[in-house]
Amino acid sequence: QVLTLVIPTRLQRVTQKVLHRLLHTRSYLFVGLHVALQAAVYAEYTWEVFGYCWELEFHLLLLLLPYLLLAGNAGCLLLCSRANPGIITKSNHASLMKIYAYDGVLFQKGIVCPTCNMEKPARSKHCSSCGVCVHRFDHHCVWVNNCIGALNAKYFFLYLLTLTAMAATIAAVTGAFLLQVVLLTNMMQGRYVDEQGQEHAVEIPFLVQHLFLTFPRIVFMLGFVVLLTLVLGAYCCFNLYLALTNQTSNEWYKSRRWGGAHRLTLQPCDRQVVYKNIYSKGIWMNLKEIFRPPTVLERKKK
Repeated sequence: QVLTLVIPTRLQRVTQKVLHRLLHTRSYLFVGLHVALQAAVYAEYTWEVFGYCWELEFHLLLLLLPYLLLAGNAGCLLLCSRANPGIITKSNHASLMKIYAYDGVLFQKGIVCPTCNMEKPARSKHCSSCGVCVHRFDHHCVWVNNCIGALNAKYFFLYLLTLTAMAATIAAVTGAFLLQVVLLTNMMQGRYVDEQGQEHAVEIPFLVQHLFLTFPRIVFMLGFVVLLTLVLGAYCCFNLYLALTNQTSNEWYKSRRWGGAHRLTLQPCDRQVVYKNIYSKGIWMNLKEIFRPPTVLERKKK
C-alpha cells in the first residue's frame, strides 16, 4: 500500500515538473510549425499554381508578389524573434520607471516582482516563459518565440501585416486561377446527369466538387489560406485598434477583467471611479509610439 501511494505521488511530481517546463520555457516548437506550414503552402503554390498561371499568361509581378512578401515577412520574423523586447534590468530600471505614470487601476505603484526582485514600472509585466520583466509588455508570442514589448512591437506589427498580406495574395491568385479555369471551359454553361439519370444545370456545389476532384491540393490550399486570411485579418485589425488607442493586449485584457470601464476603489463613500486610458495621446501620436518608443528625455520635455 505504501508503494502504491508513493509511485503515483512521484509520477504526479514528475508530470507537474514536465508541464511546468513546457508552459514556462521558451520553445521552438511553434516556430518550426510556423515555418513548416509556410513551406507547405509555398511548395504547392510554386509547384502547381505558379505554373498553371504562367501558362494562362498571368502578370509576372502578380505571381512574384507572394515571394516578395515572404522575404519581408521572414525579415520581420527574424527581427521580432531576435530583438530585445524591452527587458528590464538593474541598469535601466531607474530610467524605465520614469517613462510612464501609474494609472492607479491597472498599474499600482510599489508592486515588486518576486522573481526579478525589482519594482515594476508602469505598463510592465513579468513573462513566465522568458523569466524577465518586459517594458510595455503586450504578450508572449509563441509563433516568434519572444515577448512583444516596447522595443519590438513595430516588428511584430509589420510581421503580422506581411503575414496577412501573404495569405490574402496567395488566396487571390489561386482564386483567380480557378475562376479562369471555369470561364475558359464554360463550365457554368454545362449540364450533368445525376445518379437517378436526371439532367441538371451546373450549380455552385457541383462546381466546387468538380474543381476539388480536378485540383484537390489547390482547392484545399485555397480553403486554408482563405481561412488564414480571415483569422489574421481580424487579429491584425485588433492590433491596429490597440496601436491607435495606445493599449497593449495585456492592458486590454486587464481592463475587461476589471469589469469593463468601472472598478470599485477604497475611496471615501466607496464611489465608483471611471477607468480612463491615460496613455492615449491621439491617433497619430499613439501610432508613432509603436515605431518610436518614448524615452526619459522625451517625457521630461513634456
